[in-house]
Amino acid sequence: MRSAPATALRLAAVGFGAALACGPLVRAVENGCTACHLELDGPLAEPARLFPDDVHAARGLSCHDCHGGDPGTMDMEAAMSPQKGFKAAPRDGREVVALCASCHSDPVYMRRFAPSLRIDQMAEYRSSVHGKRLFGSGDPNVATCVSCHGVHDIRAVSSPQARVYPTRIAETCAACHADAARMKPYGRATDQYEKYRRSVHADLLYRQRDVSAPTCNDCHGNHGASPPGGGAVVNVCGQCHTFFKQYFLESPHREPFESIGQCIHCHGNHDVESPTDEWIGTGSRAVCVQCHSSGDAGYAAAELIHGRIVTLNEAVERAAGLLDRAEQAGMEVAEPRFELRDANQSLVKARSLIHTLNPARVVERVDEGLAVAVKVERAGLDALAELAFRRRGLLLFLVLILGLMAGLIWKIRERRRTR
Repeated sequence: MRSAPATALRLAAVGFGAALACGPLVRAVENGCTACHLELDGPLAEPARLFPDDVHAARGLSCHDCHGGDPGTMDMEAAMSPQKGFKAAPRDGREVVALCASCHSDPVYMRRFAPSLRIDQMAEYRSSVHGKRLFGSGDPNVATCVSCHGVHDIRAVSSPQARVYPTRIAETCAACHADAARMKPYGRATDQYEKYRRSVHADLLYRQRDVSAPTCNDCHGNHGASPPGGGAVVNVCGQCHTFFKQYFLESPHREPFESIGQCIHCHGNHDVESPTDEWIGTGSRAVCVQCHSSGDAGYAAAELIHGRIVTLNEAVERAAGLLDRAEQAGMEVAEPRFELRDANQSLVKARSLIHTLNPARVVERVDEGLAVAVKVERAGLDALAELAFRRRGLLLFLVLILGLMAGLIWKIRERRRTR
């Protein structure tokens, strides 16, 4: 007769073996949706492979939270039973938006996962060009939530892998807006992405990795995406270029530019270039001559502003060149170099004040900078003059030393001859 401890040990061993044998089955039953779909081929297996990295999975949600059904069984009919609340994949864009909004528009539900997340995305989307077409005319080709965020592999917007991360969002928008066949029914241009990649904004974003640089959604909006009207462009650009907006609204251009695009009339929209001093004035690259011609007040103002800006820029460059030469030669020029920053700042401010179209304000700022640049230039010249003086003194001293040495050598030889 076996002892009680031996019997208990044998039962424990049998139980442990059974647990090992049934372990995979138990885990599968915990989520029958995943277990079943992973055994399938092609597109039906894709959701199960992608979902583990989805932001919803990271929050503890699973298939049945969107699709309903019973994930606790391996029986397909029971798992996908309507009595268990099973819902098939959304059939169209309206159902997609409604499904996402069923959670994302519920403040009580969303507070469990992300209390700071906005819950008005559905309302914003309905106000967008996409939403108006979808809910107004039932257009099946417009972008919905999954067009931008993905389906089963949705990432947090802060993740560099997200389709809506700053360095990826232009490509996400271009998936539709650069597709000529898709845009043809709407009569839309398809070169926005190509132009944007050439812009100063794209250079900041892609080359300098500045994720604060503007991309599509910064100007057009996210869920409420719509092109800004002509009279609203300055407010869009003014989100970043605050002073330029203020100066423009004070300028005589405010009223006539209201109907011709405001900022984009001179700067463009998707292919915004880095402006140069040649843009102002009456030269071949000046934007002013698009509207103004010789003899009118605007032409004269542009010519004056350009001349003063160029004068200050040349003075700053000349002073900086002198300081560079002196510093490379070993002279101490830290103080005048620091002062030159004020001249540079005046140049930046004068260029900003161009948007006021007020020559007096520009000239005033230029004159402030010129006073500093002239002072620094004089300091640079003084440093170079001192350098020349030191070199002449060193040369004279060297000649004296060589003369003494020559005299000593002659004296030594003379004494030897005498002996």
